[in-house]
Amino acid sequence: MGRPLRSDLAESRNEAIAAFRHFKHRWQGAYPRQVISLQKDLPELLAFFGFPKHLRRKLRTTNVIERCFVEVRRRARPMVCFVNMAIGDRIVLSIFNRFDPQWKNRTLNLFTQAA
Repeated sequence: MGRPLRSDLAESRNEAIAAFRHFKHRWQGAYPRQVISLQKDLPELLAFFGFPKHLRRKLRTTNVIERCFVEVRRRARPMVCFVNMAIGDRIVLSIFNRFDPQWKNRTLNLFTQAA
């Protein structure tokens, strides 16, 4: 199998690192600070490779995070603009506070004693 172009498609940590190197070569000229930030956080970003393969998708998925930002956009878009940053911060905080009780007790079935 050829080297994946995206680290989230990699089958192993080594393949993901190779994909990151490709990404770095491609983008470091245009976005040096962002590439440096990703490189600094790469061990944490690839930590899911330390777990059994059947758990990796659950660990690396960003669906919960993406859902939060969809909700923020849905609520903020009708407001068109904010008077100041504090108002925007309050809206985002209120949305996250609404989700917090739901997430606090949420467990992944694959991590329970029954699994």
